Amino acid sequence: MHIRTALAITTAAFLAVSVPSQVSAQGRGRGGGMGRPATAGGGFRPAIPRAPAARGGGRVAPMFEPGHPATTAPYVRNDQWYGHAAVNDPRFRLASPFQHGRFPLTGPSHIYTVNRFDAGTRRIWMPGGQFEIADYDWAVTAPWCWTCDEFAVYPDPDHAGWYLIYDVRMGEYVHAQFLGA
Repeated sequence: MHIRTALAITTAAFLAVSVPSQVSAQGRGRGGGMGRPATAGGGFRPAIPRAPAARGGGRVAPMFEPGHPATTAPYVRNDQWYGHAAVNDPRFRLASPFQHGRFPLTGPSHIYTVNRFDAGTRRIWMPGGQFEIADYDWAVTAPWCWTCDEFAVYPDPDHAGWYLIYDVRMGEYVHAQFLGA
């Protein structure tokens, strides 16, 4: 009788811990409001946002969502890109933008999985090319799953030579340079 009670308590404790943490991990993705079902494995996947628009008319500073701390990872919600670096940010000035060419298939209709990644060099390989994640954005990717998440690639409309790598599950993005095919 004691074994059954211990087993029931252990099972209940496991479920009490695992289910809320799974829901929390799924809820962390900030994708874009109305989502769509995942194509493989079922479940729910955030909507993939449209490409960000270039900022103009004197709006050069990063945009932050009201009531949301500015120190969080850059993210997308309802097709609005929050936390994107200022247009005149010196970190994004390149002597030779696009020196390795341009990544051809970008935007929400092209979803990729990473073939390989190297944390030491901050490099990822996708079908069609290799990217180096910006040093100052690398920490954002700590909770990302490079081997199981899906990604969309967008040209950065405000910083010539840069791309935005968007993690579909997390709803977050980072800056990267294309290193060629």
